Amino acid sequence: MLRGFLLLAAFFGFTGVALGAFAAHGLKNRLSPEYLAIFHTGVTYQLVHALALFGVALLATQIQGRLVAWAGFSFALGILLFSGSLYVLTTTGLSKLGIITPFGGLAFLVGWLCLGLAAWRLQATA
Repeated sequence: MLRGFLLLAAFFGFTGVALGAFAAHGLKNRLSPEYLAIFHTGVTYQLVHALALFGVALLATQIQGRLVAWAGFSFALGILLFSGSLYVLTTTGLSKLGIITPFGGLAFLVGWLCLGLAAWRLQATA
């Protein structure tokens, strides 16, 4: 699990920085300010949750159980659904993809809830 979550964290961190630079330089004159802000929101959430995946990878070596793994899977799914839908929406104009974005947000919430529950169980057993 450590290797998998570290690879995901590195991949999402790398692509988040690349997409942010692409938006700042390549999309600045192609997207409306509103769409550029939406794209930036996707990048921000991707980078924040790439760091969360890094933390999950480290926690998985110290905390036993499924909750930490579920957090990692949820963060990865959230990045794909939330950020991915925002990227496609803003670059293609397919507004119907907006229906996918909340499911990504829900996946992020599930990930944070799983981490909280893992912490709660740690406290209860310590």
